[in-house]
Amino acid sequence: MSTSTDAEQGRSTLADLGTLASMTADARAASDRLHLDSVLEAVRRPAPSLRYDAYPREVGKAGEIHVDVAAQRIANALSLHLD
Repeated sequence: MSTSTDAEQGRSTLADLGTLASMTADARAASDRLHLDSVLEAVRRPAPSLRYDAYPREVGKAGEIHVDVAAQRIANALSLHLD
């Protein structure tokens, strides 16, 4: 009967982990890359209103919508009239 060691199974031992300072530095670097500050800001903001009065009744278009030539040809081929 053979027994396998932690190294053979791919597990780290306490000696393999490194110093407390290096692990702390790694954790800080990982935290900085996760951009948790923006998550905390989002959590602190109030929830959007669910009331109907909080939303505008009329919302204008940002600009005129133009149908380009290729879309017009596709629509004509499908017998869709976008005029």
